[in-house]
Amino acid sequence: MRIAMIGSGYVGLVSGACFAHFGHDVFCVDKDAGKIDRLLKGVMPIYEPGLDKLVADNVEAGRLRFGTDLAAAAGDADAVFIAVGTPTRRGDGHADLSYVYAAAAEIARAIRGYTVVVTKSTVPVGTGREIARIIGEARPAGEFDVASNPEFLREGAAIEDFMKPDRVVIGVESDRARDVMSGIYRPLNLIQTPMVFTNIETAEVTKYAGNAFLATKITFINEIADLCERVGADVHDVARGIGLDGRIGRKFLHPGPGFGGSCFPKDTLALAYTAREANAPQTIVEQVIEVNNSRKKKMAQKVIDFCGGSVAGLTIGVLGLTFKPNTDDMRDAPSLDIVPALQAAGAKVVAFDPEGMTEAGHLLKDVTFAKTAHEAAAGADVLVVITEWHEFRGLDPRRLKETMRQPRIVDLRNIFDPEEMRSLGFAYEGVGRPGPRS
Repeated sequence: MRIAMIGSGYVGLVSGACFAHFGHDVFCVDKDAGKIDRLLKGVMPIYEPGLDKLVADNVEAGRLRFGTDLAAAAGDADAVFIAVGTPTRRGDGHADLSYVYAAAAEIARAIRGYTVVVTKSTVPVGTGREIARIIGEARPAGEFDVASNPEFLREGAAIEDFMKPDRVVIGVESDRARDVMSGIYRPLNLIQTPMVFTNIETAEVTKYAGNAFLATKITFINEIADLCERVGADVHDVARGIGLDGRIGRKFLHPGPGFGGSCFPKDTLALAYTAREANAPQTIVEQVIEVNNSRKKKMAQKVIDFCGGSVAGLTIGVLGLTFKPNTDDMRDAPSLDIVPALQAAGAKVVAFDPEGMTEAGHLLKDVTFAKTAHEAAAGADVLVVITEWHEFRGLDPRRLKETMRQPRIVDLRNIFDPEEMRSLGFAYEGVGRPGPRS
């Protein structure tokens, strides 16, 4: 099938490349001419494992193209996917839908025959109806349907998630649109992927409900971790004890400094706003937002308390700046709260992140960026782990101890074994882990 992907950011580029890998003819469009120029040269605008090869292979095969001309991409497409940004709107927390509606207006001018216009962007309930109104008013005699097909991609594992999804949710309301969407996802029938067909509103709510639930699980285990620290329990054992219950599940029960990224912060805000407008307030989600925001700030104080109540004049080595490993995404990363707070308390910060330092350089001031993890630790009075990159798990504690000024670690991701670190002479503190045995 012929697919136009409007927006070549994270969702659009990954989805477009994966659809091309399914065998479809995909044309990815973006208004950013610089981004398109880089893509035409094989330079990825984001870091996502395996994406560069996937794009290159499908460009070479002639199934994937890039350009800035929406009309050329959408004119003869069977389906046009809207995958533009929906950032949080300033002032009220609602999703900014201006890019979505602008894309809809352009699509209305571009399409010629029957077309399914699909929202891939994360949008509040009611957006699909508004897209249909925009296109219908511009082309009252036009043949089109609107569908909702939310993405459920984890940054760092997006290609795997797209190729082998738990499910595909599709909101459609005509047999013709359902046939088009079924044809697009037909390759997934081979692995018997569940296809959940709903109306448009249900698909829109499903995306927000899913992200809100996962954000709630993270916030829940973070608060349990606080309790564990006070009573001498181990949150990892607690998480395992409850996670083995099939009704709960083990995923997203890993304590840390709070959630960030492109989805959970803005989607919980948007859901809370939409629910208040609908007179159905989501009080649990609102509490999750509040607790998560305060947790990021508390993590800096945790480091300060660990250092005896002051970090003035100390050098703090920081491992990891991105909101999670295997991405260069700094959006709402806990480091954006933790690092400035430590600096305000008088510390010098030396940081290392395998992929995020370029973007972090635009967002964090007066930070010394190291070339390696060991360089960040060298001469440090305390080492703080903020992001759990796999390479940090393999660090040699003995070498760390030799280079640090003081062998102290605050492990906000619990990547090290507390007893091992303490046996090697480190002062160590994790999240929700018991202190040293007396």
